[in-house]
Amino acid sequence: MEQALLDEIPSLDLADFTSGDPERKAKFVQEIGKAFNNIGFVAIKNHGLTEELRVKLYDAVQKFFYQPDELKKKYEFPELAGQRGYVGKGKETAKGHSRPDLKEFYHVGQPAPEGDMYKNIFPAEVPEFETYTSEVYKTFENTGKTLLSAIALYLDLPEDYFEAKVKNGDSILRALHYFPIENPDALPEGAVRAAAHGDINLITLLMGASAEGLEVLRLDGKWIPVTALPDQIIINVGDMLDRLTNHKLKSTIHRVVNPPREKMKTSRFSIPFFMHARPETDLTCLDSCIDVNNPRRYENMTAGEFLDERLRELGLKK
Repeated sequence: MEQALLDEIPSLDLADFTSGDPERKAKFVQEIGKAFNNIGFVAIKNHGLTEELRVKLYDAVQKFFYQPDELKKKYEFPELAGQRGYVGKGKETAKGHSRPDLKEFYHVGQPAPEGDMYKNIFPAEVPEFETYTSEVYKTFENTGKTLLSAIALYLDLPEDYFEAKVKNGDSILRALHYFPIENPDALPEGAVRAAAHGDINLITLLMGASAEGLEVLRLDGKWIPVTALPDQIIINVGDMLDRLTNHKLKSTIHRVVNPPREKMKTSRFSIPFFMHARPETDLTCLDSCIDVNNPRRYENMTAGEFLDERLRELGLKK
């Protein structure tokens, strides 16, 4: 079946899935599945994040990133492979690219880590950073579980199929600062805020950024801009879900382009939540997603093995 070329990502209402109305729920399941089968991205409203919390989070994040680099580096621990705390400028290079992304970021993981999980590191100088990142983490983890329930139903799996796989998983809230480009003429050729890439995880939940710049690669190779409305968040398929579904649900390549020259000296902030499976989760392609027209594409791996491989490719792990 030929797939439509979309000029914008589809918009859905999560309240349809949680309404208790079987018809609305079933319609949501088919629509999110169709979107993920096509462009891999969807905009969702009624996602559980209040505007008040979003604003407070961004205020705290900006306050941290506007601190001097020397202070921020106190919270950088290379031995953690970028999985907790601060990661400085020029440290992450997208898979297949030679220039580091023009960004710095801060990672927050499970508020109550289990077993060998890394503990969170928070900046003492901005105490509200811990408060609001932790609250948004819990909010988005719950929203992510609800979305994965819908995805499970679309794949004809039990509704709770992903529940045990993501419980206390390695999910990450990433506070991102695309720093000002003070001298555009000195920018190395090919250096961009975020080079074209796919996300590592199962699904990503992204609240509206502080500026435009996100673009998604359509099936025909055309880049289309993505902007969330004030009451929406963006959801996209990550590589782990792509592997599990043998590319039925598509991890779509996306990027953050540099702003127009007149805006290069401005910051851009963005806060995605990367929903990960537990490390032992088997990502072997589902039998139901393999057939003559779509033979098995991927070797068998666990979520932990795949994450380790990708962290090395990104230059965050040696």
